Amino acid sequence: MAQAYFRQRMFTPATFSLFVRSYPPNRGYFVAAGLEDVLDYLTSLSFGDRAVEYLRSTGIFGDDFLEYLRGVSFTGSVRAFPEGGLFFADEPVVEVTAPIIEAQLVETYIINQVNLQSMLATKAARCGWAAQGRGIADFASRRTQGTDAAVKMARASYIAGFQSTSNVLAASEYGIPPAGTMAHSFISSFPSEIEAFRAYAEAFPSRTVLLLDTYDTVAGAWNAVKIAKEMEARGDRMVGVRLDSGDFDQLSRQVRVVLDSAGLRYVNILASGGLDEYELDSLVQAGAPIDQFGVGTKAGVSADAPWSDMAYKLVCFDQRPVMKLSTGKVSLPGAKQVFRIRGDDGRFAEDVIALQDEMHACGEPMMQQVMSGGVPTGLSPSLEEVRQRFGNHFQALDPRFKILHRPARFPVSVSPRLKRLAAEVKKEAIAANVSAAC
Repeated sequence: MAQAYFRQRMFTPATFSLFVRSYPPNRGYFVAAGLEDVLDYLTSLSFGDRAVEYLRSTGIFGDDFLEYLRGVSFTGSVRAFPEGGLFFADEPVVEVTAPIIEAQLVETYIINQVNLQSMLATKAARCGWAAQGRGIADFASRRTQGTDAAVKMARASYIAGFQSTSNVLAASEYGIPPAGTMAHSFISSFPSEIEAFRAYAEAFPSRTVLLLDTYDTVAGAWNAVKIAKEMEARGDRMVGVRLDSGDFDQLSRQVRVVLDSAGLRYVNILASGGLDEYELDSLVQAGAPIDQFGVGTKAGVSADAPWSDMAYKLVCFDQRPVMKLSTGKVSLPGAKQVFRIRGDDGRFAEDVIALQDEMHACGEPMMQQVMSGGVPTGLSPSLEEVRQRFGNHFQALDPRFKILHRPARFPVSVSPRLKRLAAEVKKEAIAANVSAAC
């Protein structure tokens, strides 16, 4: 496409909207994430010698176009929902305005990053809602689809309320608290479980969390009691024990009895292994005495909803609004703004999708200018600020939109002016492209 635009001398600015057409199963909201990576990518967009020579080797592209690519950088502007904010189906979460070649070239990367990270942050938010205040650690790294996804999962889940990650690279990169315990291999490498426990407690006297289920969970709990008493004699305290298999409800109750009977009420119980929001909700509602959760595979791949119908569509070219009329995939024309209206109780009540230059007396504009002339505007928020924004937005969302099964649909409407424009553009498009062909 870029070469065809180039040959037609089409360098006019165009606007593309990024949005999700519909909700995946059991979703009622999305958490915006991935914008920081998009801005970093746009800032450094270029075609070096290696890239140009590879394209030349394909035999697909002309020399004149390849030489043009050597000078390409991103010179446009970006407006977007800030990371950590909540958005809803059909709302533009990012809008890119740039010369059409630049705006088209960045499509795949933008969809990839915002789709992945928003999907993971949304899954994490649902886990946090189900946990009802109990701590959650990201244990997803080993089974995400690639190492980059593992790092992005750690960041996205931290934005959405997780407290820590087992991914040391992500902890180092983003300043997320690291967390981890032992594996079954550590225990089975020792002659006995209690010797493994003892060695671990000596190595980490202030961070001891013992894995109980290598052989027998309840027997493991009694071994943990012995180690905890040895630690107390040295002036240390065991942090917790971990369950990783079996009936978590029943086992957590049995382990709690063992610990409490030994005067170890301060020792927490952590559960991990195949958990996501649905299992967390069942355990919390049942009153299982579990203090923290390690959430891995199912959250790291968003197992019940591993993709979303996110699209990046041209909505304006050369100041002319355009739209797509494909069945089931109609897009709204023109650059846009989303206004969020709150009720008297301070909670989110309704969103209105409007044209960019519209005003709304009662609504807060959600899309912010984050890049202009190819340069980010203002300072990037810290990860803690993004995390706080999520907390504020999530608190302002009524619980009926958060429930895990078939949540209510948050009301999103289209402004009268945008509706009129859509009708006009549709009529013109049909007249020019359908009627004339017939």
